[in-house]
Amino acid sequence: MKNAVVGIDIGGTNSAIGLVDKTGTILAETTIQTIGYPKVELFIQDLDLAITHLLNNIKQPLQLKGIGIGAPNANYYKGTIENAPNLPWKGILPFKDIFHAHRSLPISLTNDANAAAVGELIFGGAKGMKDFILLTLGTGLGSGIVVNGEVVYGHTGFAGEMGHMVIMPGGRECGCGKRGCLETYVSATGICRSAFELLMQRKTQSILRQYAYKDLSSRIISDAAQNGDALALEAFNITAEYLALAIVNALAFTSPEAIFLFGGLTGAGKLLMEPTQRFLDQYVQVFYKGSFELLFSSLEENNAAILGASALAWKEME
Repeated sequence: MKNAVVGIDIGGTNSAIGLVDKTGTILAETTIQTIGYPKVELFIQDLDLAITHLLNNIKQPLQLKGIGIGAPNANYYKGTIENAPNLPWKGILPFKDIFHAHRSLPISLTNDANAAAVGELIFGGAKGMKDFILLTLGTGLGSGIVVNGEVVYGHTGFAGEMGHMVIMPGGRECGCGKRGCLETYVSATGICRSAFELLMQRKTQSILRQYAYKDLSSRIISDAAQNGDALALEAFNITAEYLALAIVNALAFTSPEAIFLFGGLTGAGKLLMEPTQRFLDQYVQVFYKGSFELLFSSLEENNAAILGASALAWKEME
């Protein structure tokens, strides 16, 4: 009988569930809505039913060995989801304990960026590495920091939130309540804010001027930059410089072998990579030069969430 684990990625709108073997092959997968459940207990009940449905409809018999869950504001130590702003249930949710009432399997829970880092470690480009950082560049900026082969959770379970390092005191307002957080400059939302500020400050001709702020997206900015739009290219330069500064600061406290970039903003490819590398070469301390690589994640974005969560379950069994 083949061994497998369940990987679950909990999103603000939908949640993905997959059965994954030890090679990282997704044997079956499905999604359910996250929204629409007045109580988290009802949501977990349907998560469990979705797992049962997958098992009942797969051709080969499987032996489930564990469950890995990636979720926003998840505390690895406590098995809780705590005050997640984009989930429908507020407060501190004893998610792992509730799930155990349905499945008497080992359950591991961490935030989505940490899960992605474990996915990179087990199934991706970080195989064989002991020290690396993964940055997820989506609507916000998440990070998973791996030191000596282990994710850094810190004393509270919430270590490694690079997106909320203050990169510009008194800068842009962040959803966390602070100002100047890294994710307000380096993310899909951040590059839109940079482009809009440039549109307000400059008289430069730009295709971006035809869009209202609410209609602007990182894809639109990327397409404009690909076509040589000077203002869009400057927005990428701003994003890349802040990203490089954050990486330089991170080098000082972990000295990683590699920095992996993952998420929707990385779809811009060299528009993001080339200026970031250029600013890194400019700002990096001399004793770190040549000691690390800047790489795109090797995980496919469509599969990464489930693979990351499942990798967490496999790693816990080592």
